[in-house]
Amino acid sequence: MRRALIVGINHYNNAPLKGCIRDAEKINKVLATNDDGSPNFSCKLLTSSEGSKYPITTARLKKYIHKLFSQEAEIAVFYFSGHGASSAIGSYLVTQDAEKYNEGVSLQEIITMANTSKVKEAIIMLDACHSGHLGNLLEFGSRKAVLREGVSVLTSSRDTQFSVERNGSGLFTSIIYEAMSGGASDILGNITVAGVYYFADQLLNSWEQRPVFKTHISKMASLRYCPPKIPLEIIRQLPVYFEEKEEILQLSPLYEASIEPRNEVFEKIMVHLRLFHTNGLLIPFEAAFMYDAAKNNKGCKLTNLGKFYWDLVTKKQL
Repeated sequence: MRRALIVGINHYNNAPLKGCIRDAEKINKVLATNDDGSPNFSCKLLTSSEGSKYPITTARLKKYIHKLFSQEAEIAVFYFSGHGASSAIGSYLVTQDAEKYNEGVSLQEIITMANTSKVKEAIIMLDACHSGHLGNLLEFGSRKAVLREGVSVLTSSRDTQFSVERNGSGLFTSIIYEAMSGGASDILGNITVAGVYYFADQLLNSWEQRPVFKTHISKMASLRYCPPKIPLEIIRQLPVYFEEKEEILQLSPLYEASIEPRNEVFEKIMVHLRLFHTNGLLIPFEAAFMYDAAKNNKGCKLTNLGKFYWDLVTKKQL
């Protein structure tokens, strides 16, 4: 079972926001299904509304977070977009009934619920100011986190930073939405929280907000599945083309469709080799391009990434 609690709050009495509901709806959409339309997470979407009889109060948000993490599941995701607040004793996700000395749900309470949960993999994503404090224990010193195995945290900013809204949406959420829409997928089409962080890390300005990633896992779970960049049946040909992972595959003009005489068998292999090259699994040897390597009777060899997938195939792990 895969569950997700997705929360977006725009409606605050003193400092309303504009893009948090839109952010939550985007994350709900991208987590609910895989790229091929197959079911992914069972999502619970909580958003604020003007004059609602059921505002997102501290008690109500705590109830749903507790419900998310208290039941057994393969993986559970908690996403929040809204205000964050920080004080001398900790940081909080600000709820609609927040007031001084009662700012909302404590980040320490959230991490306690995740750490003590029955969920195998718990992933917390926060697009809120000061959210990088999640998991930190003040008694251990600043920025020292305690996470049980299976818990990962991805936040939009450090504990001392604000999170930016741009074009009616949270900048961080826009980036992780693109990451989970396929931008962060690996060669096999899997999108992990580490991949999402790497994608965001490359795009967020080092002088503004910085994403924070904390994790304690023994196996990286896939958040979403997209079409593989190289079909599995082609990746499984690696040991066929390269009997040893260190060898150089000799090429010839027969591999290149634009050079006479033509050879359909070698040309089909070249299509696969170009896929490997485009995705970083191999490089031409003693040539700048695959065309030149074929034309001039040179070769190609596996990169370290290519050797990694060669190992997986030979060990029958793919």
